[in-house]
Amino acid sequence: MDYQVVVLAAGQGRRMGAGENKVLLDLAGAPVIVHTLRVFETDPSCKGIVLVTRGDEQDQFHELIDKYRITKVRTFAKGGSERQESVRLGLEAVKLAPDDIVLIHDGARPFITRESITRVAKAAAEYGASLLAVPVKDTIKQATGLKVERTLERKSLWAAQTPQAFRLSVIQEAHQKSVETQFMGTDDVSLVERLEMPVQIVEGSYRNIKLTTPEDLVIAQLFIEREEE
Repeated sequence: MDYQVVVLAAGQGRRMGAGENKVLLDLAGAPVIVHTLRVFETDPSCKGIVLVTRGDEQDQFHELIDKYRITKVRTFAKGGSERQESVRLGLEAVKLAPDDIVLIHDGARPFITRESITRVAKAAAEYGASLLAVPVKDTIKQATGLKVERTLERKSLWAAQTPQAFRLSVIQEAHQKSVETQFMGTDDVSLVERLEMPVQIVEGSYRNIKLTTPEDLVIAQLFIEREEE
């Protein structure tokens, strides 16, 4: 299933506390974003990457893709003040037919696999919208402040991941409606939900972590070391 992908690399990563964009941090000898881009670079079904970055970092990213020979980055898009705006600007740079498939992926998820990408893209082609997610393992409490209100039914809860995949027309309509209604969602699927259309879950992997805190970098390094054993 052919697709193009919007890769988000414009975040500030405040929770990482590194003083720089977290996707530029070193992971086993290469920046995090390079590990992420290599997965799509080596996937024959990937027909192009739109890389969304901060305007003041575009030159740095250009140097990286040249240095590491990432050839599928067709276009750069300038990120917005919020993730949702960055996605919308990235989608504007996608050159596809309305029924073609576009993926949206966090640059800070370097452990996505080609097999998961294939499955989520195929689900989007069939249903119009899909996402990778994993069953929640912990007991989840709903609270007001620090006061527990109730325990949520774990069997119905999934932790959302990326990539999330869509027919281009579906995700464009979802973003347009969100602009018109000034709605801010937590991910792209939350925008599609407001179109009252079904979104298909594709079970992902617990290894597909998003590098958000310093502890995540430690875990990521362990993943790589085990792969090299």
